[in-house]
Amino acid sequence: MSVETATTEVDVVVIGAGQAGLSAAHHLRRRGLRPFDDFVVLDADPAPGGAWQHRPSSLTMAMVHGFHELPDSPLPPLAPQLPARDVLPDYFAAYERDHELPVLRPVTVTSVRSESADPHARLLVQGDGGRVWSTRALINATGTWTRPFVPRYPGAERFRGRMLHSSAYRGPEEFGGTGTVLVVGGGASAVQILAETAAVARTLWVTRRPPVFRDDPFVPEELGRAAVAMVEERVRAGLPPRSVVSVTGLPPSPALLLARERDALHRLPMFEHITEHGVVWPDGHEELVDVIVWATGFRAAIGHLAPLGLREAGGGIRMDGTQAARDPRIHLVGYGPSASTIGANRAGRAAAVAVDRYLTSTAAPAALASAH
Repeated sequence: MSVETATTEVDVVVIGAGQAGLSAAHHLRRRGLRPFDDFVVLDADPAPGGAWQHRPSSLTMAMVHGFHELPDSPLPPLAPQLPARDVLPDYFAAYERDHELPVLRPVTVTSVRSESADPHARLLVQGDGGRVWSTRALINATGTWTRPFVPRYPGAERFRGRMLHSSAYRGPEEFGGTGTVLVVGGGASAVQILAETAAVARTLWVTRRPPVFRDDPFVPEELGRAAVAMVEERVRAGLPPRSVVSVTGLPPSPALLLARERDALHRLPMFEHITEHGVVWPDGHEELVDVIVWATGFRAAIGHLAPLGLREAGGGIRMDGTQAARDPRIHLVGYGPSASTIGANRAGRAAAVAVDRYLTSTAAPAALASAH
């Protein structure tokens, strides 16, 4: 027996209620779009907070580096020792409530398709459980947290110790009594894990390239602009984005200073392959390790957009600002140069402005066609 599936019609669907998605929703509302009637936000998480709710309890507010407040909502004074995974989800929840944002959860979007070949046709947003939303425009803010990246390495399948991605790290206590913890990666997550784990276990740190340590506590304005420009250049060319942090280097954050204090920043070049009990260095020497933590970053979670054919030959989605160059109905925020929290705020506003203009410019022809 077939089951009828109800389709909800709106003008805009925002996918994701992290920093970028909430910023976009806030600015859509400010431009006069009515919550639930004109636009909705679909979020896969069971509760507010985006990726912050999944962070380890050991990540305190004192350790959070570079968080930027949501639009028009100052972050209240908070004790630095409080876990970010408690503080920031509460802040996000209050933001959704105070700004009356139409967030529906949990809704996992499985695909986005066009109703027809018409470049201005409505989009069908398919959610789990058979739920469907028909929309004129879409703002994608799904981030990267659900797509942790672990590189393929020879021998990994034979390793008898514990292997995990940094997204599954829950704090140094899980490594207490462990012999040796090998951390792979040159970013902020690797540094945080090294800083914490060095207090309870022997640590080793390996990266593909030598890390760049900065002396200034904050990235200079001109360096930030140059880094964003490099990421923008990639997405404009249709290449997969790289993180802004990979360009700016490692500033002396609280985590880095703690890792340095605990003598955990002796970087080693990458090993050649993994064995049952450890790794083998380029000189043939085997190092016995008990845990391998891959702090190797994430990839954009955009698989649900595949039916739209937005990817270029280079593997990425070519962007014009926040708009997908191949489709004026689609905007991506928190993608590429807008992956930082301050970048997400700006991209959310830019996408809301562009979408509002698109809705206005396409409304008259649609109304005229329906009249005939």
